[in-house]
Amino acid sequence: MGKISHKRHIAKTVTWRLVGTLDTILLSWLITGNPFTGLKIGLSEVLTKMVLYYLHERAWLKMNIDDSKKRHLIKTITWRIIGTLDTILLSWFITGSPTTGLKIGGVEVVTKMILYYVHERAWYKINFGLDNRHKKKKWKKI
Repeated sequence: MGKISHKRHIAKTVTWRLVGTLDTILLSWLITGNPFTGLKIGLSEVLTKMVLYYLHERAWLKMNIDDSKKRHLIKTITWRIIGTLDTILLSWFITGSPTTGLKIGGVEVVTKMILYYVHERAWYKINFGLDNRHKKKKWKKI
């Protein structure tokens, strides 16, 4: 595999965080009934999730699993475990309720896995941050 630049992982981190934050804000608002609580939870995750996501991307770069739908599915599951634990803990801390943290985390497991898988597949088709050797590699049709 060719070299994958840090700028690619940073771009993926930023685009995923935008999608993920909007989802968290909406879910937190719907579950708590308070738009400000939704904003507090969603915005508090921005830094923690960006750092965790970037580290997850770098760790997956070292994994020796062929680029395929299987890789993206496994990557989706591992990220969701990390992301959900972060959301549960932050929601619990902000609301003071472990039950609310578990509700928000439980619902977002479904929404975030779907959104993350779509995000991963979209980035699979984008050559941004890939060197020429990587771009010229023939990929299986996705």
